[in-house]
Amino acid sequence: MADHVENSDPKEESLLDKIAGRINGDDSSDSDSEKKSASPSSRKAKIYRLFGREEPVHKVFGGGKPADVLLWRNKKISAAVLGGVTAAWVLFELLDYHLLTLVCHISILALTVLFLWSSVSTFIYKRPPHIPEVHLPEDPFLQVASALRIEINRALAVLREIASGRDLKKFLMVVAGLWVLSIVGSWCNFLTLFYILFVLLHTLPVLYEKYDDKIDAFAEKAMIEIKKQYAILDAKVLSKIPRGPLKDKKRA
Repeated sequence: MADHVENSDPKEESLLDKIAGRINGDDSSDSDSEKKSASPSSRKAKIYRLFGREEPVHKVFGGGKPADVLLWRNKKISAAVLGGVTAAWVLFELLDYHLLTLVCHISILALTVLFLWSSVSTFIYKRPPHIPEVHLPEDPFLQVASALRIEINRALAVLREIASGRDLKKFLMVVAGLWVLSIVGSWCNFLTLFYILFVLLHTLPVLYEKYDDKIDAFAEKAMIEIKKQYAILDAKVLSKIPRGPLKDKKRA
């Protein structure tokens, strides 16, 4: 009996050692697979993206038909939209054509053509033109008004936060942006400024989507340099500006 127990112990120990080895091997393989799977994501997380985007450019613009137009997915529609806006800018800005005058002239021409067509069709025994009834739906206008209200409230909240004096960096950025916009506005009127922004919106996203790696690398270097310059400005000038104890006043 004692011999049988002594002979069985090494077998049991060897079986336990094999099982333990397999378990350890599985754990090591799992850890290796986790490291392999984690390494690409960690590499991707280190890549700098402009404006902190985490999705493709098409999804950033909504992923619908407006994004297709802005990113020239359908070149005919995008070219037609850009051409129409360019024609309107040429009429109103270069030819000094006014919007109200244009709407009145188009209405006069359309009404004259339809009236003559309807009158002549009774003499030549042909069917008069079918003039469809136009009814503007209510839902799109409500959606646009609701979206505009949300954006205006968000902008007012941001301006209120900036005016409270809590974030000096954001305050300086907004003031600098408004100052640059005022300079650009002194160079051209609102219509020309709107046209320039529209053309930039139809060209810059396409170029960024095509050369995003190079632009992101350049933007990363620029942001590093801007942070260095801001740190120097903060150390020499901004940190010496006296500020009131806002938190202490609130607590009191």
